[in-house]
Amino acid sequence: MPATAAESAPAIHAEALTKRYAPDAPPAVDALSFAMPRGATWGLLGGNGAGKTTTIAMLLGLIVPSAGRVACLGHDMARDRFAALARMNFSSPYIALPGRISVAENLRVYAHFYDVPQAERRITELAGQLQLTALLDRPAGELSAGQKTRVALAKALINRPELLLLDEPTASLDPDTGDWVRSWLERYQAESGCAILLASHNMAEVERLCGHVLMLKQGRVVDQGSPAELLAKYGRDDLEEVFLDIARGRQRQPEPAE
Repeated sequence: MPATAAESAPAIHAEALTKRYAPDAPPAVDALSFAMPRGATWGLLGGNGAGKTTTIAMLLGLIVPSAGRVACLGHDMARDRFAALARMNFSSPYIALPGRISVAENLRVYAHFYDVPQAERRITELAGQLQLTALLDRPAGELSAGQKTRVALAKALINRPELLLLDEPTASLDPDTGDWVRSWLERYQAESGCAILLASHNMAEVERLCGHVLMLKQGRVVDQGSPAELLAKYGRDDLEEVFLDIARGRQRQPEPAE
């Protein structure tokens, strides 16, 4: 059967998305437009204050845009966001789960929020995949940073999302745990076809995971492309150097003569 309009719509479609926190304040996000395909992994990069967190909050429907519109999985977030949110999820190490209740109890709460069928089976499945089985009865507040990150991922995957928004998913992790999380995300994305929007300051992580990158500065997309395209455009060896060029307003390298 042919796909419906909603089924064929991009994972995220933002049109002139704008947010001002006060009428006379500069925009935190300024006429942001992009269309991220289903099944893609994109990076959202920019320095502090570039508009990444505000963008993610508008994509989740937590902040109302001042202008423009955004649709996720074919659902307009201004009119039909709950239909989209049932098929989305979000993870950030900066948002703590309730620390006094156990890991299993936390996951049960979120399974209830998302009306997950056979919730106990899903929790057991995720615990096995994310090496959490031995931690299920531990209070969430007693876990290490790496353990909390894995629990946050389990929470974000509880409803088998078609769109996953990740804000600094490996922040504060040691290199071994960070590599484990990145490898796990690569496998999950390949197996599930989930679209992932990743906000990160780890440029090596973005180069590894993302097929396309949006570079933000003062709320605007100032450049975009695949990591390889951006490296070639700026004549750099790694994405961190490209990031610094853009953040500091350096001129890109001239195109080679024909």
